[in-house]
Amino acid sequence: MLLHRIVSFLLGYPDAALRSALPEIAAALAAADLGGDERETLAHFVDRLARSDAIAAEEAYVRTFDLAPEHSLHLTHHLLGEDRNRGPALIDMSEYYRAYRVDIAQNELPDYLPLMLEFASLLEDEEGRMFLSHWNKALRQLQANLAAAASPYAELVGLVERRSRLVAASGEVKTAPAETSDPMREDGDNDPPVIWSGPQGGACARPGPRP
Repeated sequence: MLLHRIVSFLLGYPDAALRSALPEIAAALAAADLGGDERETLAHFVDRLARSDAIAAEEAYVRTFDLAPEHSLHLTHHLLGEDRNRGPALIDMSEYYRAYRVDIAQNELPDYLPLMLEFASLLEDEEGRMFLSHWNKALRQLQANLAAAASPYAELVGLVERRSRLVAASGEVKTAPAETSDPMREDGDNDPPVIWSGPQGGACARPGPRP
């Protein structure tokens, strides 16, 4: 899904390579099959980043994601904090990717949101949404934390969170409100709504044939 691929890229460090790709992203958005609100939100973010001072944008990114644990792009942080169960959860995620014949860089954790979005973008649309739906709670928490800090990145995470919602048979979408959190706490949510059953099917090197 193009939205997931674009958001994955825009959540990266705004270095020269990212900034040089912004015109191409803007052109892709103009032709993309996206909702009007989604296209407008992404186009506004791209335009704002393109107009920003390069050094200021890099400093803002570091303040947002490197110096504020509550804005961590590692999603298990928002479910488990520093709980000892986080390690097994990360191992389970790595096995999940491996089942899709996907290898991730040795210096990156499997719960890193841009990586997860890149993975989801390689799946069929519904399958990608199902994958991210397991992380809706963490996405809502991250979005709430970023919004509380008035970060423009809250809009990007909000787009992904909305796409990750599962619609019940009644047509209703039920999500609990998120509050700002401190993921450095020791007592994480030990019953997170993340279920890693065997994959039915594909990330970050193109998925190979399904086993």
